[in-house]
Amino acid sequence: MVSTWEELDERLRPAVQESVSEFERVRPALEAVTREVRDSIQEIFTGTDLRPLFVTARTKSVESFRDKASRMLSDGDGPPSLVFPDPLRNLTDLVGVRVITTLPHEVDIAANLIKRQRHEFDCRGDREKDIGSIESGTYGYSSRHLILRTIQNDAVRTYQQLLGSDSGSYMFETQIRTVLAHAWSEIEHDIRFKSFNPKAWSPYFDRQFTATAAMLESVESTFADLHSRYEKVTGFWDPEGEGSVELTPDRIREVWQTLLPHVDRKSDDNWRWAAELLSAHGITTTTALASLLQADTITSVRRALDHRYSPGPDRLLDDVLLWNFGERHIELTANAPEAGTSRRDSLLRRYRQIRNFRARED
Repeated sequence: MVSTWEELDERLRPAVQESVSEFERVRPALEAVTREVRDSIQEIFTGTDLRPLFVTARTKSVESFRDKASRMLSDGDGPPSLVFPDPLRNLTDLVGVRVITTLPHEVDIAANLIKRQRHEFDCRGDREKDIGSIESGTYGYSSRHLILRTIQNDAVRTYQQLLGSDSGSYMFETQIRTVLAHAWSEIEHDIRFKSFNPKAWSPYFDRQFTATAAMLESVESTFADLHSRYEKVTGFWDPEGEGSVELTPDRIREVWQTLLPHVDRKSDDNWRWAAELLSAHGITTTTALASLLQADTITSVRRALDHRYSPGPDRLLDDVLLWNFGERHIELTANAPEAGTSRRDSLLRRYRQIRNFRARED
């Protein structure tokens, strides 16, 4: 790959070389700034509910600095000029921090936590990289980019003094992305950009990168859904929170469809009848229902009764209560006004099946 330095106009080389020499001189102090801001960013998450997978930082290498400082502008008429005439002060990515999270929603949480640290950092820029690709229906990795300015930092002041200033302020970049987006972007950078060779390139590479970005987006969405369901399910067991919510027909449907989404649901599911069955046994809270709907119990009930047709939730709930409470369930619910005259016979038949199954299993 031909570097921008190698293509740089000869008239601009002395200015760029001077900046590179200056960068080499002050870079050790800038590495101290890098460590300082990395530690500060990492400390922000202490005592919060967010635990990033890792927080890293890097100081731009001399070679990378030289290439970026060598970028040219040309209007076609006059001689070219430098995009960054004073790169030590124009560039905001000489120091870069990365915060890597597990799930997409944590990216926004991390960004908001960082931006609230106004005593340490002043946020001078906040953008979503590749958000345009989302809006246009194409694919690329998503990354939140913050441009932060330090406020009266001693390590920064030591660095700035080398440049003839006594300022404690310094602009640097913080990227926040998920671990999947991070892996994608690192591989893409190595293959598509860092090692780009026009003679060894194929449009198929672009196609593959687009395809993998789409797959990763789908995987991230699935992980996000799993996390959301996990949070909801664990909430059902919180006796001081969601677990204390009283059971109504709508609440029973919500709990059932969260815990057992794979169970067939029919248009005539009778959730009011389900509420009456539960109430007969004093089961009136979300936690009590969640403890009843255990996967191993559902499996055993299915095996014991060997349903000819896949039962709907109201029928399966009836069977689970029969499994747990036996004859008591029959006595409490067999004569319900809307149960019909054949309900007792049906319950007795099913209860015999359950007892026979348990005898065989024992």
